[in-house]
Amino acid sequence: MSLEIKICGLSTPETLDAALGAGADMVGMVFFAPSPRHVDLATAAALAARARGRAQIVALTVDADDATLAAIVDAARPDMLQLHGKESPERVAAVRARFGLPVMKAIGIATAADLARLSAYADVADRLLLDAKPPKGALLPGGNGVPFDWNLLAGLDLTRPFMLSGGLDPDNVGEAVRRVRPPGIDVSSGVERAPGIKDPARIAAFLRAARAADATESEHPTGDKPAHTSSARETSPS
Repeated sequence: MSLEIKICGLSTPETLDAALGAGADMVGMVFFAPSPRHVDLATAAALAARARGRAQIVALTVDADDATLAAIVDAARPDMLQLHGKESPERVAAVRARFGLPVMKAIGIATAADLARLSAYADVADRLLLDAKPPKGALLPGGNGVPFDWNLLAGLDLTRPFMLSGGLDPDNVGEAVRRVRPPGIDVSSGVERAPGIKDPARIAAFLRAARAADATESEHPTGDKPAHTSSARETSPS
């Protein structure tokens, strides 16, 4: 199965078109007011209509209540809900049951101990997103543009597909694909020119680099284990 690529935090028709035109499999919109990538319901509805049938539409929320989720689902009609807060496995299961949509749960990774949480969420979520834990004192969830140690994923065996996130950009995504060999990858701040402002050129470069690495790895598997990535831009993906 080919690599799935998600461009998250899209907020304008121009950048959405850039992601779709470059071949993104998933496009994400952020519904979290403190984030510079937050979109209101009217904007989300227009963007979703533009993307529908061309890519999967993912709605990212952070510890949202049922009323908030219902409003998002009604307006944007997403294909998937992404829960990026501190939602428990029980909450993930409840959201999935109530709204009848696939759910992707983001899990922050910093040490090997964090991997112990994955099995509980794999039992209730349709997909996991493995992200870097927020740095201490960060105001936004997610890796905030900082990668985690990919070596931690060596030998990872999950019952659900996962996406790799956290600190990815056009310069290091090829290395990430070759070393981790994830089913999917997710990027937000790594394709921006300023917080919340996507760069169409960086979006295209990211997708080219990821696809090239995936094609090379599919033809000539390296057998390498995951290794620590190089440094990345320090802006928030949420």
